[in-house]
Amino acid sequence: MSDEISEPGEGNSLAAWTAVIIMLVAVTIGTVAFFLDLQALVWASVGLLIVGLIVGAVLSRLGYGVSGAGYTPKER
Repeated sequence: MSDEISEPGEGNSLAAWTAVIIMLVAVTIGTVAFFLDLQALVWASVGLLIVGLIVGAVLSRLGYGVSGAGYTPKER
């Protein structure tokens, strides 16, 4: 077995973390709004979820994803 294993990364990048945080906030708001029967806020949280996806993709294309120039892998 070789010690040289090339891993593609775990998604531990600025783009991934930013997208996940935005989407977690959206799901949390959407869940509370659904429980309180606030339909407009539920749909707004769906929009925020989509915004999180777009922000992650844009940051990844700008070089802040795992394979981008702005990514610094952490030593293990």
